[in-house]
Amino acid sequence: MNSISRFFWFCSGTHQETLEKHPTEENKYVGIGATIFFTGLFAALSGGYAMYFVFKGGDFAWLFAVLFGIIWGLAIFNMDRYIVSSINKNVSTNRQLLQATPRILLAIMIGMVISRPLELKIFDKEIKERLKVSYLNGQRAKIDTLNNAFSKKYTIELDKLNDLKTQRDSLAAAIKSDQQKLNFEIFGNKTTETSGVMGYGPYAKRKEQELKQREQNLDTLTNDVRSLEKFIDGRKQFDGLMTEKLYTSKQLDSLSNIAGFADRNWALGQLSFNADGTKDTNTAIAVTFIGLLFIFFECLPVFVKLMSSPGPYDKSIESMETVQMYDAGKDKDFGIEVADGIHETRTSTEIERRKEQLRGG
Repeated sequence: MNSISRFFWFCSGTHQETLEKHPTEENKYVGIGATIFFTGLFAALSGGYAMYFVFKGGDFAWLFAVLFGIIWGLAIFNMDRYIVSSINKNVSTNRQLLQATPRILLAIMIGMVISRPLELKIFDKEIKERLKVSYLNGQRAKIDTLNNAFSKKYTIELDKLNDLKTQRDSLAAAIKSDQQKLNFEIFGNKTTETSGVMGYGPYAKRKEQELKQREQNLDTLTNDVRSLEKFIDGRKQFDGLMTEKLYTSKQLDSLSNIAGFADRNWALGQLSFNADGTKDTNTAIAVTFIGLLFIFFECLPVFVKLMSSPGPYDKSIESMETVQMYDAGKDKDFGIEVADGIHETRTSTEIERRKEQLRGG
């Protein structure tokens, strides 16, 4: 426990030899140091997680994540240690608040930076689902855009194809009706358009010739439709419409798993809204609460230092600093006095030497 306490004293930026003389102050600075340490630890996890997504898919992604996480954690740890240790408890409350204001603002910014990657991990499942919806809508919009552009580009060909299909379908229906009438005529079924006499008579022969002619026209129309469809399919292949398809569930899972930091950060922001654009209050409160929790945790060491009253340790530090400043001032004054004495001695010696030269002359 003694080693752990000393480590947390180091984290809080205290002068350990002075702190050991005041046992009542030890627990306070153990708590402050532990808060600073765990803030740096969370910063390391946050930075490493964010960097992992930057290099995700690479062979050494985990190595870059670990190295950056360690460097980022140490940087935040050192900054927090400086922020807390630089607050002077021996000045007035207003002066302390004035000292702490920029440090609190800096702590809030650090808390926001730390909290974002950790929020991405906490809401990982919801983020993936929102990304799948986004990717699917994006692919659908892309296909619609390509189809609209293709329709404008080949308006004449598409209109001609639709007219040919309409003519083909109409002629096919007419041929089917004429075939039925011919069968009625041959088998003697009496209708308004048949004679009712069984047999293959002149009327039946004439209807059969008309039917063959229509069937030839139908074949011609069918060939024209196929030829035009082949041309349009070739143009679609050339313009990329044939290769663009909606993503499957497997493809969506793969895309959401390899999504970068920017996409995941956008999806996290979109969790506060429903699919219809309305505000999702519950999710928005959850995301905001987690962010504020990390910001408060980052500011906590500063708040603890501000709320604590000046103790024996602070008085001892003030006394030490006063003595050191007094000693430094005495050394400076002594140096000036010595320098002035040397200057005066050198000046007197030079005057005497000059007098001797003049007498000799």
